[in-house]
Amino acid sequence: MSVVQSSAGNAPQLDDLPAPAAPISPAPSLLGPPVPPAQRIYFYSPDEWEVFISEWAVGLGVGYHQVKRLGGPGDRGVDVAAFRTERGLEDSWDCFQAKHYAASLVLSDALPEMLKLFRGVVDGYYVLPDQYVFAAPRGCGGSLNRLLSRPTELQTKLLETIDSRSSATKEIDDGTLQSIRDLATASDFSMFRSTELREMLDVHRGTPYHAARFGTTLPARPPAGDPPKKPAPVEVTYVRKLVDVYNEQDPGTCVDTESVTTHAKYGVHLQRQREAFYAAEALRLYARDSVPDGTFELLQGDVYAGVVDTAEADHASGLDRLRAVLTQSGQLDLGAHSLISVSRIEDRQGICHQLANGDRLTWVASDE
Repeated sequence: MSVVQSSAGNAPQLDDLPAPAAPISPAPSLLGPPVPPAQRIYFYSPDEWEVFISEWAVGLGVGYHQVKRLGGPGDRGVDVAAFRTERGLEDSWDCFQAKHYAASLVLSDALPEMLKLFRGVVDGYYVLPDQYVFAAPRGCGGSLNRLLSRPTELQTKLLETIDSRSSATKEIDDGTLQSIRDLATASDFSMFRSTELREMLDVHRGTPYHAARFGTTLPARPPAGDPPKKPAPVEVTYVRKLVDVYNEQDPGTCVDTESVTTHAKYGVHLQRQREAFYAAEALRLYARDSVPDGTFELLQGDVYAGVVDTAEADHASGLDRLRAVLTQSGQLDLGAHSLISVSRIEDRQGICHQLANGDRLTWVASDE
């Protein structure tokens, strides 16, 4: 695919797709019977429909370098663009055309958008996309669907529109129109396709955005698994702080991680803390794939806010402080957080160790 250089100063504005907000809890269900996602989508604004398409594109499994919304004035016929490389519109990319209409799309809806695409290439705003996908909540009508399944006939229809000098081409000068026709004649119209809302929802369910957008239950959480026998490098800080706790209790024996691991009393205690840490890490990784960015961090922040006063209070020993904080974490009201529906007490305790690992909590105070 050749690269068409953009005209200086005339390229469409590329606004980064904002990360979806991380709600503390899923959107509340409406009173009465649950409203299916498809029915909710029918009432979206055009802008919200573009946001949904952007989320859906992330779940396609293509491994896009970036997904951006370009819709708005001067979008040159591109609502949502998915780039396969850092070169964006100058390299391999897919175009998703958002059409939130009250009825199914028909050919007269599609042809002007196809003309915009070819004109954008002729004018040097981008190269032809690998795919151009019409995305409409009510899909495409039967006639348009048949043409999208017969690329040669679709190409003929567009060429006929160009040659007829219809209202769709009246503002295009003859030279530009001829260039558009030449490009359309040489192009493979199998790049044009449509997607059904049912297919989009199937893909969207596998994204981190689905539960938060539609207020559905979170997917099942896999088991955390056992921690490695020896602490990994990522555990160094919180394990060292635990060793300080045990050393304070038994300074003659608990001098390092290895000696604590074999200690008759504190070895078992250390193992429980490590299991809790790995449970919280498993929850963090689960959140990365199941809920919007920042959701786990909100939960972690509220755990910190709920235990920090306990951690900073006077305690007879580091072990007393540790036990008080872990007990307090289990008593916090975190029901507003969506992740609580798939979490356990062990996760809360593990979050405390994550906070210790980030030097936000310490068990043995310097004056103890």
